[in-house]
Amino acid sequence: MKAGITPSFFSRLCESFIPVFVIFFAMLNFSACSSAPKQKEVEIFTDRNTAVSQLDLANHTANRGRYEEALLILEDARRLAVSADDPSLRIKTSTSRGNILYALGRHEEALAEWESAAAEGDASGEGVLAALARIYSIRANILLLADETSGTDAAAEELKARLNREMTAVRSDSRLTAVGNITLGLAEKQMGRWAEAERAVRLALTVHQNDLLLEDAAYDWFLIASIRSMAGNYDSALEALRTAIGFDRRAENGFGLASSWQAMGDVYQKAGKTEEARAAWRRAEEIFRAINLPVLADNLEGRLN
Repeated sequence: MKAGITPSFFSRLCESFIPVFVIFFAMLNFSACSSAPKQKEVEIFTDRNTAVSQLDLANHTANRGRYEEALLILEDARRLAVSADDPSLRIKTSTSRGNILYALGRHEEALAEWESAAAEGDASGEGVLAALARIYSIRANILLLADETSGTDAAAEELKARLNREMTAVRSDSRLTAVGNITLGLAEKQMGRWAEAERAVRLALTVHQNDLLLEDAAYDWFLIASIRSMAGNYDSALEALRTAIGFDRRAENGFGLASSWQAMGDVYQKAGKTEEARAAWRRAEEIFRAINLPVLADNLEGRLN
């Protein structure tokens, strides 16, 4: 489930770039002419802090492959962001909703959500968040090219040019730049530029490993494996998947582990190693059942029967 155009791609990247933004509002003092002592300005955090916590939980839940549940949690974060009229939180909840909708296969809704987030970012002076929303939209369009039969290289080049323009707005933040580099890697992969694709993903990997973002590093290695597999380098693809599994074990990310084992089975099958493929798929099926994702487990069970 974690191959190049799979739903898990966006959910696994959400939780690494969401910084905590809080707007401070001063309580007006209408008793300035009274003899009572003047009150100090009061900072109200409650709704915004709760929204940030719910947003983080939604992203974490999505990263575990529980997209419907994540969408419900995100609704509460969105409600609080709207009630507090916090532009940055409104944009971030909208961007995250786009990610989850895409993971659910609701592509048109996702694209509309990212467009809305970008427009609000531009209007409210949140240019970095606006650029980030557009980067996710570009990424989705790159992934959707895989379903097309012609003109994909030209379309990927055009999307890459758009990506480079948006990247200028996020260069000051290494984690946001990593999001852009993952997208660049996907564009290069779409055009069959295997070395360039892996180079771009490794730029993101450096950031994620340095910041000890285990799940993101695991996905980077997963994507590197996908690039190598597409290039026909099956042994090195399997090596990358083993590295991804190592990171996801450290993070106790069952969804990532199952996805990597499933991908390992796919690579073994492409390499003509049927028994090894079945063993890897069985491992993935067991993990999917252990983390209560029976539909994904059943899909694999069909391969094993």
